[in-house]
Amino acid sequence: MSDAAAHESAPEEEPAPPVGEEIHLPGPSIMPLVLAVGITLSLIGITISPKILVPIGLLITIPTIALWIRSTRSEIADLPPTHH
Repeated sequence: MSDAAAHESAPEEEPAPPVGEEIHLPGPSIMPLVLAVGITLSLIGITISPKILVPIGLLITIPTIALWIRSTRSEIADLPPTHH
């Protein structure tokens, strides 16, 4: 196959973003780890000791979810209006 034929059959690529346009990435966070610990404690507590570990796990899980959602909403609100 010639180079021209290979070039014609290649799918079109999307154009690159303009120079200077920033891509938003969330910052580093401990929230995923804390949430995983809370959920793990709750699940282990269901099988081993429901009276002790489940409440501790829920006391970690529920506030962590609320804080994570609040921080994400705050980050999204800080983005420029033209950001998709």
